[in-house]
Amino acid sequence: MFKEDRKITHKSIDNIYENIAVTKGQFGQVTTDSNATRIQSSELTGSDSVKSRSSKAVVVCLVLLCVLLLTAVIVLCVIFTQERQQLISNNENLTNEREQLILKNTNLTNEREQLKWEKNDLQRCLGKVDGWIYYQYHFYYMSTEMKSWTESRKYCTERGADLIIINNRQEQELVKNISGGAYVWIGLTNIDVDGSWKWVDGSTLTSWFLLSGKPSYSHYENCALSCTSWWTAYSCNKALKWICERSILQIALS
Repeated sequence: MFKEDRKITHKSIDNIYENIAVTKGQFGQVTTDSNATRIQSSELTGSDSVKSRSSKAVVVCLVLLCVLLLTAVIVLCVIFTQERQQLISNNENLTNEREQLILKNTNLTNEREQLKWEKNDLQRCLGKVDGWIYYQYHFYYMSTEMKSWTESRKYCTERGADLIIINNRQEQELVKNISGGAYVWIGLTNIDVDGSWKWVDGSTLTSWFLLSGKPSYSHYENCALSCTSWWTAYSCNKALKWICERSILQIALS
């Protein structure tokens, strides 16, 4: 009887241990499942955080990219506008230059026509001055007859000229050449104001183109003549050859 009770007791104890083991195992499993859930929840929370940070980074990158693109577009627009304005300005400048060139061409054409007209007119005028010698925009006439200084000047003025005015040594050399060294009346006198020598155009004598010294003259010698390379005072009533001088302008206006 006692043995049987002991067997029952052992079985009861074994059952209790088994129940405890089962219960322990079950609670352990539950405990393990709870920990796993917490771990999985923690893992899910960390993953969401990473995804959130990644999303923010993507958004920031997109915003920066948009800003860069917008900046690039603005810069390109500014450059394009500046280039366009520059091209417009260049085009206006070229247009103005073209208009100026057209105007200059028109002016040159007009000047050419004017020169052609003046040339033809000069040729026409030259046809009227037979016996005259051209030199430095002036025409000179050497007489073949002899007259007094006053009559010689009258001959010149009747033809739109006057007695020669010698302005430099080159012109004096011309007188020497066309006169052949003969005495000739020149447009220098002191008839109006004795002692003050003036040219026929009213200008006062300032220089004597002579080889040496000033010409000698008396109270009655009020007109000047030229011989070779010097001048001298001479009586205005004496008959000499003379030289007339006439400018191209005088011919063109006549």
